[in-house]
Amino acid sequence: MTATITIEAAGPSTYLVTVNQRGSVTRHTVTATPQDIAQYAPAGTSPERLIEASFAFLLEREPASAILSSFALPVIERYFPEYSSVIRTIL
Repeated sequence: MTATITIEAAGPSTYLVTVNQRGSVTRHTVTATPQDIAQYAPAGTSPERLIEASFAFLLEREPASAILSSFALPVIERYFPEYSSVIRTIL
């Protein structure tokens, strides 16, 4: 399931994410604080790289249309408890 994931900063700790999956486009607003990045990613990982990997993680489990339109990164762990351990292996 190939998707193009585009991420742009929209303010402090806020990112606009566009997912284009087989011609279907979804848009999401994601909050990733410095604390979130430190918690989920190895040192030196950019917020954009963590968000991109997080969307890759989500897209393996659900279609883009099922991903919340606005959420904070830690919310992923509520739906997918394995997120915190799997995301580090992706990065």
